[in-house]
Amino acid sequence: MPILLSRRTFAGSVGAATVAVAMRPAMAFAASGEDARLDALFTRIFDSQLRLSPQSATSLGLDKGALAGLRSQLTDSSQAGLARSVANTRSALADLARIDESALSPSMKLNLDVVRYQLERRLDGPTLGVDSPQSPYRMTQRFCAAFNVPDFLDSTHPIESAADAEAYLLRLSALSKAIDDDIAVQREQAGRGIVAPQWSLDLALVQLRKLRTPAPEDSSMVASLVRRTAKKGISGSWQLRAEAIVRNAIYPAIDRQIALIEQLRPRSSAGDGAWRIPRGDEIYAAALRQATTTEFSPEEVHRIGLEQVAEISAQLDLVLKAAGLTTGTVGERLAALNTRPEQLYPDSAQGRADLIASLNAGVAKMNALLPRAFATLPDQPLDIRAVPVEIQDGAANGYYYSATLDGSRPAIYWINLKEVSDWPKYSLPSLTYHEGTPGHHLQISLAQKSDNIPLIRKTGGFSAYSEGWALYSEQVADELGAYDGIEKAGYLQSFLFRASRLVVDTGLHAKRWSREKATDYMVATTGFTRPRTQREVERYCTNIGQACSYKMGHIAWLRAREKAQKTMGDKFDIKQFHEVLLDGAMPLSILEKRIEERTAAAMKA
Repeated sequence: MPILLSRRTFAGSVGAATVAVAMRPAMAFAASGEDARLDALFTRIFDSQLRLSPQSATSLGLDKGALAGLRSQLTDSSQAGLARSVANTRSALADLARIDESALSPSMKLNLDVVRYQLERRLDGPTLGVDSPQSPYRMTQRFCAAFNVPDFLDSTHPIESAADAEAYLLRLSALSKAIDDDIAVQREQAGRGIVAPQWSLDLALVQLRKLRTPAPEDSSMVASLVRRTAKKGISGSWQLRAEAIVRNAIYPAIDRQIALIEQLRPRSSAGDGAWRIPRGDEIYAAALRQATTTEFSPEEVHRIGLEQVAEISAQLDLVLKAAGLTTGTVGERLAALNTRPEQLYPDSAQGRADLIASLNAGVAKMNALLPRAFATLPDQPLDIRAVPVEIQDGAANGYYYSATLDGSRPAIYWINLKEVSDWPKYSLPSLTYHEGTPGHHLQISLAQKSDNIPLIRKTGGFSAYSEGWALYSEQVADELGAYDGIEKAGYLQSFLFRASRLVVDTGLHAKRWSREKATDYMVATTGFTRPRTQREVERYCTNIGQACSYKMGHIAWLRAREKAQKTMGDKFDIKQFHEVLLDGAMPLSILEKRIEERTAAAMKA
């Protein structure tokens, strides 16, 4: 499941240098002055970028003190705002190019390599005429300000004081401009033939109309502020003021967006993959490189996917036969297992509550096992919540929000419970170990607390590293004996699902598969329900390449571990191997090199 920080990918930044320095522990530098010079530059880059991303500042808990003004602003995603971000990135790269790499300590050279790679990838989209190769469309069923800002305000914007509530209102007022910015950018993109597929626009229209339907006083945007100020005992005319903003500014802006989408819909090119838009092949190649941090071609990724599907299906066949499921293909047997009454929670409020309670129980179970495989453990809390009803039609099946750096908001993993039948009981433990511990929550929490990396790296990330780690974590859970009985099938099904993504994503964007063909393949292969699978495939169509990061990342993590085990023999210690997490997220090529360096150092000890 994807990790979300804010509406657009945030590759590192903050505001006042004094705040940035205060928010991280001091790093231990070698005698070289170039290390200190680079660290100061990292801080300046981080500072300048966060000022361009107020929503990221809030997500990180850094919108306070000298940066308190950012709490009342939204990130500027207008054409001018995007241009400022690009100029800032190019300036940062130019500054980094003036660092004398030969004078850096090994740890700071690693930091430089990772930050430079991260910043370079930020320019991939503008070079190709899109915001990002992985998200080339401004308006889709999953992304636009009208969807993302209300969700951000409800889930991330804090309400602890009257000042916070005032900041909420200012951000709510700014939403109408953000919607108009989306309209302007999408209109310009449409002039170049860059429009999401028709079905994506149809789904966006359904959700926009659903968002627009309630009377202003009943809007979720109003209800969130009223509910949370009441909970904190913060008096004020919040209802009336928020209601007026929704009625007079936001609803008219949504009407303008609906009108544009209705106008653009007939002009959307046929097809579902990136190939359907100008420079589509280049965009997909860049998206795949960005998502996997490798140079594998679409054809190579497709072949790897087919090989992985065959291998994992054979393993599942044995597990299912041992459980008495012997008739039909692996996919058919999994589909049959998915519909067994004992595997399903009721489609009711209580059923949803019981499902989330089971996820929390799974987190507690794993926390007791972690000391067997990890020397350093996280202490940040983790909340598990259902995706808000208003956005569940277009939302991913699940995603993770990291905690604020100051601990003011816990980490959250969201699960889409639109269809409770999408989540049979045997499949849930692997989900918990992926999203919670030892998956995203452990990995990101350790990086946030690490003294080994600068703040600019704590707030950036690489999908192949993080999603690869989360999938590898499901395997670690198996090695720790966390799966009971048929839950092992859920773990292998999770692997099969990620392997099939390699086939489907490359199929859609490089082999011109239709959305229907991709859905048929994934349903037949994994046994997942069709509604859930179709939402997944629709995500891959508009969030290009990201689906490949999971299995390609897992392969890299596993390959690096196997190489370390082979080199070290009896000296291999799984706890020490996992300490590489304290070095922070990095591209896969750098990760494998870093693990080789750690292995060599351990052999000399």
